[in-house]
Amino acid sequence: MTIGNQNSDELLGKIRGAFKSAFDIDPQTVTLDTVPGDISAWDSMGHVTLASSLEQTFGMTFDVDDLMAMENVKEIYRVVQSKLGQVQSA
Repeated sequence: MTIGNQNSDELLGKIRGAFKSAFDIDPQTVTLDTVPGDISAWDSMGHVTLASSLEQTFGMTFDVDDLMAMENVKEIYRVVQSKLGQVQSA
């Protein structure tokens, strides 16, 4: 599966890196099925820290709707993938 010029494993790897940066956890523990309950620091303030880490990792910004949608790793992946697609087609 290719997303712009990034394949899905590369995209998930970058998301994992953002989780490591935000929460200082083993990035391999992060999967598409990871939810906030799986990571103790992923509370409301942790979500802001994670969003900032993701913005730095991908060089993009998230609006309030994006932040509200990013309720688990699968949705974070979808939002980032969508934003990368917008960048690619711009």
